Amino acid sequence: MKNSLRHDILSGTRDGIPIAMGYFAVAFSLGIIAKKAGLTALIGFISSFFTRASAGEYGVYTLVAVNATYVELIAMCLVVNLRYMLMSAALSQKLSPTLSWFHRIMMACCITDEIFGISINHKGYTPPAYTYSAALISGIFWASGCAAGIIAGGMLPTSIVSALSVALYGMFLAIIMPMARNDRDVLYAIIASFVMSGVFAIMPVLSNINSGTRTIILTIVISAVAAWLKPLPLNNDGKA
Repeated sequence: MKNSLRHDILSGTRDGIPIAMGYFAVAFSLGIIAKKAGLTALIGFISSFFTRASAGEYGVYTLVAVNATYVELIAMCLVVNLRYMLMSAALSQKLSPTLSWFHRIMMACCITDEIFGISINHKGYTPPAYTYSAALISGIFWASGCAAGIIAGGMLPTSIVSALSVALYGMFLAIIMPMARNDRDVLYAIIASFVMSGVFAIMPVLSNINSGTRTIILTIVISAVAAWLKPLPLNNDGKA
């Protein structure tokens, strides 16, 4: 039992380090925005550690800068980050049936796009220690990046820092591409998601929908069409 727990912790930490490096660069640019909103490095570290959502934090810091109310901040975060509810539901299918509700809730709180990606691709049931370890190391780097950006106070051009975040998108592609190579249906779904995301971003009416809501709509539509056209075959036990 101890060896298994140790293995899960080490595996989660190992897989979380590349994510953490990308997070630092992205959070650094958010820290510059947070500095302009009047946040200290300590407050930026704490808020980033418990949020870990670039769009959500950008919205929060922007609203803080204009002295928005708490209700507005909460409502904005809920709308922008609603996609994590879908990810939590999907990840629940990878958890052991005997796993307690406490661990299920805590693992849901750990989800980001990248943590979800490595957790859903874990062989067999995803152990809590794996997700916790990956979320912890990446969360620390995310929060530290924000604090560093606040301390830097905009000394570096935002364009340079933003360019560093390209590594994060490359890392996310590295997570999903192995599945695409092994399953053509997954590849087609990924291509469809890229194309539809681009269409939504440039169409006059749809482009006005915030990115979080667009992600939810596309996830539901594309996954529903994929499940309808290419349902998973069932084995003798009636399971997919």
